[in-house]
Amino acid sequence: MSDPVLMPAAAARVKAIAARQGKPGLMLRLAVDGGGCAGFQYRFALESEPGPDDLVTGTDGVTMLVDAVSLPFLDGAQVDFVEKIGAAAFEVRNPLATSGCGCGTSFSI
Repeated sequence: MSDPVLMPAAAARVKAIAARQGKPGLMLRLAVDGGGCAGFQYRFALESEPGPDDLVTGTDGVTMLVDAVSLPFLDGAQVDFVEKIGAAAFEVRNPLATSGCGCGTSFSI
């Protein structure tokens, strides 16, 4: 199994959000929930403490948390921050996903 990776652009965005909120220790949580139009959906949150069963990984001084239940769905995934005309968002490139939806937050395996 290959742990999910936080890409430098995503790490920079988390740093910027944390600085704007005056909370430099914020960590990005990535979770997978059932639901969405394709069966599973990604959920992002900012947290100040890891949970007891979290995978803790990071890039450029920014920590990403993934809970043990979500981890098998994110084998080899990359979390990036992408800016496009009219939109900017965290994006998950998941090699396990066999299909996804147009919004980019829902996928199936």
